[in-house]
Amino acid sequence: MFVYFFLKILKNHMASSSHNDVEGDMDEAFDDYFDQYFDQAFENLVDAYGDQQDGEKTRKKRVFIERNREEGHRQLWNDYFSETPTYEENLFRRRFRMSRPLFMHIVTRLSNEVEFFRQKKDVTGRSGLSALQKCTAAIRVLAYGSALDAVDEYIRLAATTARLCVENFVEGIIQLFGDEYLRRPTPDDLQRLLYIGEHRGFPGMIGSIDCMHWEWKNCPGAWKGQFSRGSDKPTIVLEAVASYDLWIWHAFFGSPGTFNDINVLDRSPVFDDIIYGRAPQVNFSVNGNPYSMAYYLTDGIYPKWSTFIQSISLPQGPKAALFAHFQEATRKDVERAFGVLQARFAIVKNPARCWDKDKIGKIMRACIILHNMIIENERDLHPQIDVSSVTNFFQGEGSGSSHIDLTFSTNNPSSIPDEIGVRRNILDKQLHQQLKRDLVEHIWRKFGRHQDNN
Repeated sequence: MFVYFFLKILKNHMASSSHNDVEGDMDEAFDDYFDQYFDQAFENLVDAYGDQQDGEKTRKKRVFIERNREEGHRQLWNDYFSETPTYEENLFRRRFRMSRPLFMHIVTRLSNEVEFFRQKKDVTGRSGLSALQKCTAAIRVLAYGSALDAVDEYIRLAATTARLCVENFVEGIIQLFGDEYLRRPTPDDLQRLLYIGEHRGFPGMIGSIDCMHWEWKNCPGAWKGQFSRGSDKPTIVLEAVASYDLWIWHAFFGSPGTFNDINVLDRSPVFDDIIYGRAPQVNFSVNGNPYSMAYYLTDGIYPKWSTFIQSISLPQGPKAALFAHFQEATRKDVERAFGVLQARFAIVKNPARCWDKDKIGKIMRACIILHNMIIENERDLHPQIDVSSVTNFFQGEGSGSSHIDLTFSTNNPSSIPDEIGVRRNILDKQLHQQLKRDLVEHIWRKFGRHQDNN
């Protein structure tokens, strides 16, 4: 356009000059020549610009690949879900990380309640991807931590569709199953945990707490210093509480990798239910002394609060050594839970490739929910401790000292003085030292004779 206006101005200027100097035929001949030259130059510019635009449109054109998605669904069905599948239950369990009935339960809920997983038809009447294909693609990406296009050849969907499957799958899992499988312990849950804790030598213990780091490969450069500690690799921290069966009861994810366990604890809502009166009252006795607040087993970095019990770093004498041995062995529950979570879902073990921190948090939360669903589904297959007598303990029978106070109401609103008093009890170091001394004596009386015989 600049050349067009320049030539037009030059034409007018030269036409005006020729009118003053030369008249008649010379002026007309010049005008004809100039008009011809101008029109030719303008056509050349238009043609060149048009060819350039056509080339750009050709390069941006999307290539359509006929993947024959119907064949992909048929192959998937025959391999795993038909009456006589090609691969048996053990191979299904290995590749899908869960049993076939549990996976079908998830697929049914998602296809009925999440719009994305409902099979639709296009304008030609051709069926789209089935819910089995979409859920299988999402599970494979989560379980193997593979690239999005790794499921293309078998399940017959592109990388962009696989990404949508993963995003909608994790959101659907959180929406449909989060309230049940990432809940706070109910009174029945607490009684079972208390019974197991007392059986293992720790009355009043309801789990172990620790932190895990997840490397963030595509962390924005502006945030790298905030999320990196000790190395150039940025990480995001997960704080979790796990019980003997590796069920994760509490998950607080999102703190930057520069935080240590104490910094994460300062931000964590792990004690909010106790502070605000939403948690059931726990009563137990150790070495003849009564206590009314459950506790977690931790490593040495955690503060000496009445709700934390650490090991003894340099035990002096057989009692302290025995306590350290049992505490460190029992505290490994949360470490084992982290290991099983990463083994089941390699996407949590491998560096996170997402740019969006919220999407990373949803993936972690969904993997924890699926982990707990698998734990519940397979709990009776691999019993570690006999919990058949938990019902008697819940009713107040038996010889156990750990019980839930059924008269304690969690519906009454807490006042500020009550919250301050609960906080003071949680941070009580003297109560922590007394509980630890009583536990040392309790474990020695319970297991010390076996050590003497050995």
